[in-house]
Amino acid sequence: MYVVGVGMSKFIKPRGEVDYPEFGLEASVKALNDAKITYDEIQYAACGYVYGDSTAGQRVLYQLGMTQIPVINVNNNCSTGSTALLQARIAVGSGMVDCAMALGFERMARGSLTSTYSDRTNPMDHVTMVMAGEKGFEPKAPGAAQIFGNAGIGYMEKYGATEEHMAKIAEKNHRHSSKNPYSQFRDIYSLEQIKQSPKVYGPLTKLQCCPTSDGAGCVIVASEAFVKKHNLMDQAVEICAQSMATDSPRLLTTDAIQWAGFDMTVSAAKEAFATAKITPNDVQVVELHDCFSANELLTYDALGLTAPGKAHTLIDSGDNTYGGKYVINPSGGLISKGHPLGATGLAQCTELTWQLRGWAGDRQVPNCKYALQHNVGLGGAVVVGIYKKANGNATQPHVGYNPAIEARPITQEDYNKACSKAKNRAEFLEAKL
Repeated sequence: MYVVGVGMSKFIKPRGEVDYPEFGLEASVKALNDAKITYDEIQYAACGYVYGDSTAGQRVLYQLGMTQIPVINVNNNCSTGSTALLQARIAVGSGMVDCAMALGFERMARGSLTSTYSDRTNPMDHVTMVMAGEKGFEPKAPGAAQIFGNAGIGYMEKYGATEEHMAKIAEKNHRHSSKNPYSQFRDIYSLEQIKQSPKVYGPLTKLQCCPTSDGAGCVIVASEAFVKKHNLMDQAVEICAQSMATDSPRLLTTDAIQWAGFDMTVSAAKEAFATAKITPNDVQVVELHDCFSANELLTYDALGLTAPGKAHTLIDSGDNTYGGKYVINPSGGLISKGHPLGATGLAQCTELTWQLRGWAGDRQVPNCKYALQHNVGLGGAVVVGIYKKANGNATQPHVGYNPAIEARPITQEDYNKACSKAKNRAEFLEAKL
């Protein structure tokens, strides 16, 4: 199973200036151009978004053509993008199709995440009630910040990590993000600036929390036969393993670390490494779900990058950035790159694909052989994926520029290359591009 095409839009602040059909079209056109195919080759699509009406995926893809393929709309909280990718991989892996698309997009409201519906049970009520009973509930602080903040406090109390370790994670990710043209924020902050930014909850300051964002990402997955038929092996990235898990019963205990979904990451990671027949020591680059700096800290342990209780030692040694054992979140992560919920998992895959191809320019991880992805959504679901380059041949961008280091908008020519050539092609954008 291979990734043959990737693309994404720049992540931006939610201002309502660009709507989801435009974000989604940009990412999908870029992915199709990257794969050197048209939309006619796509036999199945999984479209992920959290905020929006039903069948928004069809609304985006009809711009490329009304080819009557199955379009599945996915909502799995913050792991929506990687869940869509999982669905596309399963469709290809089952033999049902040879080429599938995973598309994720989001147009979000400004400010912290809030529940959309007040007239029905909140899916997070179980863990929120446990947390409120143990730690209380702060009405003015975002709920997610309280869950992850308390998990970070629990880790500090149990293992001896400090608030400084979490601040260092944020400092690293903001620094990495300065080299990513797709990032919502590209400013570099000192450790003191991170620590002195406004408090959100517990150890978490504003610069340790991901922003709400608008944007899209797209990944095209294909079978080996399709890759060979279309001469794509030189640019293909193999999906060595991909595993999804949900929460264990320990979510509802007094262990605050578990409230952030620690156990499900442990389970998915173990299965993924076993399937890929490698260990964490074989990985060079990691894109993990740093919605809050506390979660990146916890995830080092959960993924097996460190021994239990030793996540902070990875930070102290510098083994989570360039020159160390791993480069974690070279894209800047959610904290600085941004977090449009449906797009995040696909943006992670896009970054890792560029890294494995050697296209990432100033943020390139040297000697990159294996890449690890982690995308988590409270409620809960987590997807862990492991990737490697399909072969050792060097490949160069073929779309006229390097999309890994330059975030260009699409052109009419780009659209014409990507859209369906059949008579049922939609004409929505003819007057707009």
